[in-house]
Amino acid sequence: MPAHVSLLYPFVPESALTGQDEKGVRSLAASFPAADLLLEEVVTASGFVGVTVPGLQPIVDAFRAQWPGLRPYGGRFGARPAAHVTVAMGADNPTAAAHVRAAVGSLLPLRTRAVAVQLVVLTTGGWQSRFTAPLGVPDGP
Repeated sequence: MPAHVSLLYPFVPESALTGQDEKGVRSLAASFPAADLLLEEVVTASGFVGVTVPGLQPIVDAFRAQWPGLRPYGGRFGARPAAHVTVAMGADNPTAAAHVRAAVGSLLPLRTRAVAVQLVVLTTGGWQSRFTAPLGVPDGP
C-alpha cells in the first residue's frame, strides 16, 4: 500500500460492506473539494512515526461521524486521532525511531494534493482497492 491517510480504520469488513456504505463513501468524497496539503510535522508515539496532515482532518472527522460505531484504530490512539501518514510502525527502539524521525523531518515541508478517496478491503491476497471516488465530483446518475 503506498503512502496514504486512513480516513477510518478499521472500516466495515468486506463481508459486511453494503451498497449504502459504498454510497456513503462516494457521497462524502464528493462533498469535499480536492485539497492542497502541507506536510510539515513529524510525530512519534510508542512504536510509531508519522507525519500529520491537518488539511485532511475535516474529511477524516466526516467519515468518523458517518460511521460512529467504528472506533478508529480500535481506540489505540484515543477517540480522535489526528489525520496522518504512517511512516513507521514497530519502531520500538528509541534510536531507530529517532533516525526515522530525523530522516523524514529532513524531507519536510512537503506539498502534495489529495484528489480522491479510495476504499480498500483486506482480502486473502492482501489489501485490494474496491473503488476510487474523486473528491468534489458527484457520483454519476
